Amino acid sequence: MSATVYVSRGRRRRRIAMVALALSLLGVTSWKAADALVPVGSSARSGADGWGSVAWPGQGESAVAVGGGRIHSAGRMRPVPIASLAKVMTALVVLRKSPVTTQDPDFTMTISAADVEDTARRRTDGQSVVTVVAGERLTERQALQALLLPSANNIAIALARAVSGSSGAFVDEMNDEARRLGMTSTHYTDPSGYDPATVSTASDQVVLARAAMRIRSFADMVAGRVGVLPYAGAVRNTDTLLGHDGFVGIKTGSDSAAGGCFMFAASSPSRPGLIYGAVLGQRGGPLIAAGLTAGRNLVDSVRSALNLS
Repeated sequence: MSATVYVSRGRRRRRIAMVALALSLLGVTSWKAADALVPVGSSARSGADGWGSVAWPGQGESAVAVGGGRIHSAGRMRPVPIASLAKVMTALVVLRKSPVTTQDPDFTMTISAADVEDTARRRTDGQSVVTVVAGERLTERQALQALLLPSANNIAIALARAVSGSSGAFVDEMNDEARRLGMTSTHYTDPSGYDPATVSTASDQVVLARAAMRIRSFADMVAGRVGVLPYAGAVRNTDTLLGHDGFVGIKTGSDSAAGGCFMFAASSPSRPGLIYGAVLGQRGGPLIAAGLTAGRNLVDSVRSALNLS
């Protein structure tokens, strides 16, 4: 039997001080580099700017930025499954290729018999889908609402085929966009995020959140609580924080591999711009609720620590 080793608080503080000194001597000033040395549930120290007082989730990994500012994070920051947060990149690629405006819903896609069969298979697998029928016509806006609000995996695949000809070609475009944005720890293998080989970090997801929210039509869609589809009718957003405590989006995600995930944007009454963030790997009870709770608590803590309330 191996002995349990207990480390006193004094020794812990001395170790932290030694790490800080080593970083200083090495000229490491990037918080992203320093985050690799910070254990889950704690924040990299950032002097008197308040970030050292943020209460981070005690599990998984998380990241936050205020406006276009530096991304602060906690956790190991290694690529992990992200479930339906992948659909944010799917929407971004679609909108880059085919912008949507209030006056122009842009392209229309027709649901095929193969799409209906794919939907039935995914429903049997327990995946999130919306009901479709062969011959149903969805505008780009309606398809994106189905993708982002109820998080329909079947629509993610149908959109990929409609935009790029095949799911594989579309995934290549997702990875190209990730590289363009500098998301160096992200790799997509499918448009929906159902494949656990689709991985990213919380920091990379904040990069994506800021890029996506700069597109007005995307921001409008993720802020909607309900969408209406031709056959399925009303579909509801899985982000139940919308309209509360300044939350304006963005996307939930959950499965057994990824845990509860939440990419979010929330307003700050005392400062222009949004608080962007992502929490990954939250567990304990229903997974979507775990992600939402961690995100809400993190925003509350950031507002308090930075005097943004």
